[in-house]
Amino acid sequence: METILRTKDLKKYYGTGENQVHALDGVTLSIRQGEFVAVVGTSGSGKSTLLHILGGLDRPTSGKVFVDGKDIFQLKDDALCIFRRRKIGFVFQTYNLVARTNALRNVELPMLYAGVPRKERRERAEYYLEIVGMKDRMLHKPDELSGGQKQRVAIARAMANHPSIILADEPTGALDSKTGRTVMDLFHQFHEEQGKTIVLITHSNELAEETERIITIRDGSVIGERKGEWKC
Repeated sequence: METILRTKDLKKYYGTGENQVHALDGVTLSIRQGEFVAVVGTSGSGKSTLLHILGGLDRPTSGKVFVDGKDIFQLKDDALCIFRRRKIGFVFQTYNLVARTNALRNVELPMLYAGVPRKERRERAEYYLEIVGMKDRMLHKPDELSGGQKQRVAIARAMANHPSIILADEPTGALDSKTGRTVMDLFHQFHEEQGKTIVLITHSNELAEETERIITIRDGSVIGERKGEWKC
């Protein structure tokens, strides 16, 4: 399989002098198209910083990120926004849903920014809400949904623009084990049935073992890689 995502000597520093923090300290890695990869490490190891930079939400101090062979940080801000919209689906621990609007509108939102026509937005949003088991709750606002239901809506939203890559930052971290299982099953479904490339940030070794490859980070550096227990 071809490499879809690659980093070269990625560094991210905060602060200066004695107070400088090395959130990432020379991360080089590659992820193949259609691969399901977990990035594990303790709190403060640099996992979330890495994910945000992979998705173009934050810029590195130095180093490069290549998606489909293109250095994304050579893009101007407008072009970077278009890249994120087309290529990346984000799933966060805190859901990041718009509180004042319902599930359907939340899923439609990234398509609105991408210029998808209204009829297609509605059809596509309903399609993904049905896949994640939330079509019957699509007119409910986030404060009318449980944590697991919010996360399923967030996954539907992440899929809305048919991204090549899904970046998930501790997507089960705020959920109980049963609900977390449902969320992981959805990731497996999108990976196996649609061939999505998925990078899962997690502190759970148990969840990491469900992926094809596990990358371990400590103090901003990759300290090891190994195969997970995932079987096709």
